[in-house]
Amino acid sequence: MSAEKILADWKKQSFKPVYWLEGEESYFIDRVVDYAEHHILSESEAGFNLTVFYGRDADWASVVNACRRYPMFAERQVVLLKEAQQMRDIEKLEPYIENPQPSTVFVVSYKEKKLDARTKFAKQVQKHGEMLTTKKLYDNQLPDWTNQMVQQHGLSINQKALALLVDHIGNDLSRLQNEVEKLAVNLGARKDINEDDIEEYIGFSKEFNVFELQDAVAKKDMAKAIRIIQYFKANPKAAPIQLILPTIYGFFSKVYAAFGMDNKSEQALIPVFNRNPFAARTGMQAMQTYGYSGVERILLLLHQYNLRSIGIGDAGTEDADLMKELIVKIMT
Repeated sequence: MSAEKILADWKKQSFKPVYWLEGEESYFIDRVVDYAEHHILSESEAGFNLTVFYGRDADWASVVNACRRYPMFAERQVVLLKEAQQMRDIEKLEPYIENPQPSTVFVVSYKEKKLDARTKFAKQVQKHGEMLTTKKLYDNQLPDWTNQMVQQHGLSINQKALALLVDHIGNDLSRLQNEVEKLAVNLGARKDINEDDIEEYIGFSKEFNVFELQDAVAKKDMAKAIRIIQYFKANPKAAPIQLILPTIYGFFSKVYAAFGMDNKSEQALIPVFNRNPFAARTGMQAMQTYGYSGVERILLLLHQYNLRSIGIGDAGTEDADLMKELIVKIMT
């Protein structure tokens, strides 16, 4: 079951006695728990019928006793067990899960872990409760997911702004949501998001960033690459070398893989570059500029300079000087 399905059921006042929320993507778990805590019950009902436990401090007997209570002045009560992965003897909840109180909505948040499906406890949870098992989105799913979130806020976003937003923040769904909400507030009556908005309200320069550096390298634009590195030197937090090198390595790894494809059109390459048409276009440019052996050489150089950036085989060259040296070697 998905988070969206659980929330849709709850909004229709359709509840099951037990919900088990597990997995590595906390964003979806937090959405469900937040709704359970603040929206299933009215404010007056919550005073008597909302109980919240935290796994580190809770004991199983107290949780079960709370779940067995009858609601007061309401149709149902809500019991939340947050951070359940930290609870000792959590398997002792099994008898309750086998025979839950129908008037209780028991929601368990079991973050960053999953039950061992082979155990009796896991089988009972699956049999008697509604399970939400979450996992991190793949990088190529982020643009579509973020675009849907933008649309849910009644906004639209152009492709370049979407690429900047996703590439800058990465696979942090909670932060992506926060930034979209920030944009929605700051845009006022305007409904379209462009790259200038990303720069102004999120603080990510549309001219001096690792993706513009990547573009400059792909096109062998030495002057532009050095300008960006100088900006990074003056603004160390903008893009530390430990972020720059893996990002560019990831880009050229995709370029390297693209040489093995039968169809090397931009449309065919878009899925390879995480559904980012700008990155795909830049990748095609890099293929034409460097060729197969040139891209292979770039990957070896990036690996070498990554080792030097952490002090292996280097006496302490400054990051900006390392980057300039690397760029010169790549382009010559």
